[in-house]
Amino acid sequence: MIFSNVFLTSVLAATAAALPHRVRDTSSSGNVQFVNNMGSDVYFWTTSSDSGSMQTLSSGGGTYSENWQTNSNGGGISIKLSTTQTEDSVLQFEYTVDSDTLYWDLSSINLDSSSDFIKSGFSVKPSDSSCQSATCEPGDTNCADSYQHPDDVNTLSCSVDAQYIVTLG
Repeated sequence: MIFSNVFLTSVLAATAAALPHRVRDTSSSGNVQFVNNMGSDVYFWTTSSDSGSMQTLSSGGGTYSENWQTNSNGGGISIKLSTTQTEDSVLQFEYTVDSDTLYWDLSSINLDSSSDFIKSGFSVKPSDSSCQSATCEPGDTNCADSYQHPDDVNTLSCSVDAQYIVTLG
């Protein structure tokens, strides 16, 4: 009896191993890259349930890349960008990973109209050409591609495998 149970278990395990499995290849998963073409440093915080530590993106072409993260409380992630070392006036790149889809937006809700981001302009362009991009031209204080009010409808979606390039200035 013990031999037949062990044999049956081995056969079932071998059969299960031979069946096709859908495994997500995370080595090719996308990310977000920031490019700072402005004349001043940019400070940023990756925020989930609490604000992460401040990091600096150098002026004149400095870059930073970050792989997608998930929020332990089920909410989204916000990368808050500022031209000062405070979170008083921020441009936000916000996203949520849902299986193979990335839902994302830009938010200017907490951004002063006199901000250097507005003076310089900013954009997001996914590497997947079938995905929509967002552009706010220099001086556009009411950019339609970025949330201006909480009830705006500016959330976009695309493959989580795309790279998203956020260009500042």
